[in-house]
Amino acid sequence: MKNIVLIGLSGCGKSTVGRRLARRLRLPLLDTDVMIEERTGRTIPDIFAREGEAGFRNMETACVKEAAEKEGVVISTGGGVILREENMTALSKNGLVVFIDRHPSHILRSTTLGDRPLVQNDRDRLFRLYADRLALYRRHADVTVPNHGGPRTLKKRLLQILRHYRRAAKP
Repeated sequence: MKNIVLIGLSGCGKSTVGRRLARRLRLPLLDTDVMIEERTGRTIPDIFAREGEAGFRNMETACVKEAAEKEGVVISTGGGVILREENMTALSKNGLVVFIDRHPSHILRSTTLGDRPLVQNDRDRLFRLYADRLALYRRHADVTVPNHGGPRTLKKRLLQILRHYRRAAKP
């Protein structure tokens, strides 16, 4: 079974819906940010503060490659995973890549930005990241799922899409 890979802007719902989807499908969840924190014993904001974005991205790539080698897992990625082509090559090799498209205005209604290193309570920065990355998210996605509601609605949409893909994949 192919992996289900969730990509999208920080705060779009990848981790929350990833947990729900994995539980519903009875699949393991691999969250690359959690993998990094467990390996280093540090938080993502601390890694950014001490090693910068480049140091974090190197750790992220190592975790992405490890996660991508698994089969039949849900993989929740960090918002910037799409910035390195090698990440997306690894993830798409054995994964259905799902872009959770949530506009920054919706993210701001339901998420605090203080613990997100690239945004740090800067609303305008969130909008700039979305504009800068949108084409990359779309280019790497097999499927785009808008997220304008809550996690329950998003999970239902994802399950419908997965049923469609499973039917289409059967000989």
